[in-house]
Amino acid sequence: MEAFFRTHAYLVEHTKAPVRRVLMDEIDWNSRMIGIKGTRGVGKTTFLLQYAKENFHIQDRQCLYINMNNFYFQGRGIADFAGEFYKNGGRVLLIDQVFKQPDWSQELRKCYDLYPGLKIVFTGSSVMRLKEENSELNGIVKSYNLRGLSFREFLNLQTGNNFQHYTLDEILANHERIIKQILPKVSPLRYFQDYIHHGFYPFYKENRNYSENLLKTMSMMTEVDILLIKQIELKYLTKIKKLFYLVAVNGQKTPNISQLALEIETSRATVMNYIKYLADARLINMIYPVGQEFPKKPSMLMMHNSNLLYAIDPIKVDRQLAMETFFVNSLWKDHKVNNGGREGQYIVDDTLKFKICNAETSSKMRISPDTIYARYNTEIGKGNQIPLWLLGFLY
Repeated sequence: MEAFFRTHAYLVEHTKAPVRRVLMDEIDWNSRMIGIKGTRGVGKTTFLLQYAKENFHIQDRQCLYINMNNFYFQGRGIADFAGEFYKNGGRVLLIDQVFKQPDWSQELRKCYDLYPGLKIVFTGSSVMRLKEENSELNGIVKSYNLRGLSFREFLNLQTGNNFQHYTLDEILANHERIIKQILPKVSPLRYFQDYIHHGFYPFYKENRNYSENLLKTMSMMTEVDILLIKQIELKYLTKIKKLFYLVAVNGQKTPNISQLALEIETSRATVMNYIKYLADARLINMIYPVGQEFPKKPSMLMMHNSNLLYAIDPIKVDRQLAMETFFVNSLWKDHKVNNGGREGQYIVDDTLKFKICNAETSSKMRISPDTIYARYNTEIGKGNQIPLWLLGFLY
């Protein structure tokens, strides 16, 4: 146990969160069992350590961070370890990468039942289904998603500002006033393309080649998150990776499931399952017409965020596609996004019509009063025409 406390103290002391995440204030920290899901690279470990740093003295033994990558846990279960921690005064156990422990959900349930004064905060892959597939945790775990950096967070990091986030209703009603508060301090367009290229994952701050790091992260998402958690045999890995590549290079076209099945040599049903796994891993987004959802075929597939576009095929990234990818990714946290039926059009929350367009070429466009125009290549807006970058302030 002493070794774990020493590691905890070292990690907390040296934790420097690049930006304080909005999720820190959205979580109900009074809950006894909190699950934080997120794709690789979005900063889940840093998030746990930052929570410890904000709420406990570095030598306070009531709080302890552990990582299931430690080989020690191959011979000892979570519940057994938690019992010893609890008996010695421990009250908050932070468990990183919980899915690396066999029978992790049963172990967490034991902790909940046996140690009523113990709070457990654990992280896991976005592929995990905490409630649907884990009856042991149903009703006792509060689940949250940690996302990659928003454009607002990226802008704050790059400029030293502390811009607040806004709801979609606030942006639509007051975007002209909001922009007047931002533009005197910074020019968002100076940083927007950098964000589109490399700003979603916090590891862009590390002194490593971003694209190579992202490609490695993407491989780990398929090799570990999808195969391990979904218990898929290793021999099918190449099929999943090839499918992901085909989806990426096909842009936002309606997927031809039969052709994809032919190219990766599997059935249509398996292709649909693989597409769902890739979406769960936050590698792609499935876009449906209003009223439809999985297991029906999506009307559009796109990368989960624009950084993935540049990592896979940096030479041929279509500007319009990158902007639409940013739009969907920004809205995805708290809103439902459906296909609007026409090029560049989307329906948000079943009622709001959006069109993503280039401000430099849309001046001759007929403006419809029932549509919101999210325009790129501009910093300002007017009426139902808003600058696309401002939607990066939704979280």
